[in-house]
Amino acid sequence: MSIDWNDLRLFLDVARLGGLSAATQTTKLSAATLGRRITALEKQVGEPLFHRAQTGYTLTRAGDELLRRAEEVELAMRALQRWRDGEIGDRVVRISAGTWTSDFLSQHIDELWNVSDPFRLEFVTAYEKVDIGRRNADIGVRSDRPTEPNLAGQQVGRVAHALYGGKLINGVAAGLFVGMTGEGASIQSSRWLSAHHGDRIVIRANNAHSVRELVAAGAGLTVMPCFVGDTDPRLVRVANRIAELETDQWLVCHNEERHSREVRTVLDRMAKLLRAHSALFAGTSRAA
Repeated sequence: MSIDWNDLRLFLDVARLGGLSAATQTTKLSAATLGRRITALEKQVGEPLFHRAQTGYTLTRAGDELLRRAEEVELAMRALQRWRDGEIGDRVVRISAGTWTSDFLSQHIDELWNVSDPFRLEFVTAYEKVDIGRRNADIGVRSDRPTEPNLAGQQVGRVAHALYGGKLINGVAAGLFVGMTGEGASIQSSRWLSAHHGDRIVIRANNAHSVRELVAAGAGLTVMPCFVGDTDPRLVRVANRIAELETDQWLVCHNEERHSREVRTVLDRMAKLLRAHSALFAGTSRAA
């Protein structure tokens, strides 16, 4: 049996991100195309690789075994790429975070990386935790202390949420809400909104950025992290911070990787950046 490396790469993205929808962002393929490629790979292997559900994809026993083997192939392919690229940088440091935190880090990329660094960065944006223990990412931004024995963490602040609105028209004027659907519906803020205002959610989107644009245009109110809502001039905080949604902010990495010079460098820069903006994340400062 000969398995194409490109098919393995698609399998890795779907396995790590937990579904076709999230993997469309990294693979640049449609969910339908991804589904066909995964089904074809399963036929080639001779066993199902995923348990499929509305909440996402989880690995079967065969899928878990293929994941381990595919990661070995990935390491070898990356080594070949580093050899080919030569002086560009031997190490890729992968950073895992949610949509809004990834946006914030991207906006401050000059504080995390510069062209003279002997490494490159890769952002892995996902609603669910990316498995750092399996080296699917080198550094993760999480809302709680890591409990896995092979992971290390440092708390860098707190994150607050509040209700925000945009133009005082349509749904905002009527006190209606905009919610999330798809994978984003499972995150804590989405569950809170559904529990408290579910009967008044009139529009939903499966993309956090689309929700923000809808709210800014006056479609309704929604819950957003304060570091997002307070820095968007189109949005207005319409209520106090939501106590139930306040969480810690942790930087997490593998115990072994935290001593790597490249990972340590990025980790220290991220900690400095996030701590410098701790008031913004905590919702106690409206400054960008």
